[in-house]
Amino acid sequence: MTILVPTDFSQVANNAARYAARMIKGATDTHVILYHVYEKEAERSEAEAQLDKLKAELQTDNSARIECCLEEGGDPIDCLEKQARHSGVNLIVMGITGKSRLEKVFLGSNTLKMVERNVCPVLIIPPSAQFKEVRNVTLLSDFKDVQGTMPFVPIKNVLGIFHPALHIINVNSDHYVSLTTDFMKERSRLLEMFTEFNPEFYFIGTYDLHETVQQFVADKNIDMLITVPRNHSFFGSMFKTSNTKRLVYESAIPILAAHE
Repeated sequence: MTILVPTDFSQVANNAARYAARMIKGATDTHVILYHVYEKEAERSEAEAQLDKLKAELQTDNSARIECCLEEGGDPIDCLEKQARHSGVNLIVMGITGKSRLEKVFLGSNTLKMVERNVCPVLIIPPSAQFKEVRNVTLLSDFKDVQGTMPFVPIKNVLGIFHPALHIINVNSDHYVSLTTDFMKERSRLLEMFTEFNPEFYFIGTYDLHETVQQFVADKNIDMLITVPRNHSFFGSMFKTSNTKRLVYESAIPILAAHE
């Protein structure tokens, strides 16, 4: 697995890089590419020195391969997408913060723009997140045509790093005493997709996605959330509505966004 970690050497970006390095510590078939885009040739020398310094820090007590990639370019998201495709990247790890309005505009928008490019899954690391063993992962699903829309291969590639317990949840105000036939069919398909992780399923009848997910994370000691942004469902507007932006910005745990 190849993991691309962009950094502008800010605290938030470097924290995401540290998370990625610790995440793959000891892995023999996974490596990290630290990536930085500079605007002018005069900036190259300083950027190279900072990138090497970050690599040296991350390589300490870590046998996993970490390499650096530095290039001159314009729009960082365009450059990042090009690099991801060129290197056959399986996962992008990026930081995000929402402490202030300006941080949401600059740091937040770039990370969410990368999610929307749909190159590969993006793991969003909150500014205060420190890597610890990932034992419990929650996958949010709308349970609609999962066979055709669930990117289960890239999701399983990430889950394979941790081998966690998998909790699949659906938040829907229409849930009553029993599930519909359609929901049961979709449940069976998801069970088949992720059978090696022995998933547990939860169907929660409520209108408040944010509050429900946050409570679930606390109750089940969840270490990572997985979402599947879609263009034709509630999750299609996941990064465009105030409710779901709040979920991303306020989450204390990493969120993996994997497109259909």
